[in-house]
Amino acid sequence: MRSNVYAARNEAREERKRETLAAGLMVDRFPGVLSIVVTMNYSRGSFSAVRRTLNFYPGSPAFFKVSCLGEGCDDGGLDLTNPIQRLIRSRERSAKGVLSCMNNDASIVHPVVDYEVAITYG
Repeated sequence: MRSNVYAARNEAREERKRETLAAGLMVDRFPGVLSIVVTMNYSRGSFSAVRRTLNFYPGSPAFFKVSCLGEGCDDGGLDLTNPIQRLIRSRERSAKGVLSCMNNDASIVHPVVDYEVAITYG
């Protein structure tokens, strides 16, 4: 039973690697963007919170899906692709929003994620 869990995690890890490579580099996909900084606040109620900051530069992969920090959530994640692409298309510099995990398993307690994106153009 345990080996099935590890096999599933390894397969998910390999799939993420393939998606990351397929996304290409920031410099190729978004040539005018110098940096993208994403700040996320994960919270589960009023007393627990985790702050996470992601930095993307021209040499970074243009892959904006990040893992969920929900305990036991192996095949979910948070997708920032649409908000970031929308900002770049309209040449906006910042935006705020709320994300939900793509895994809809009701047995997993997923955190509420508030995010802020800041983009610097060249």
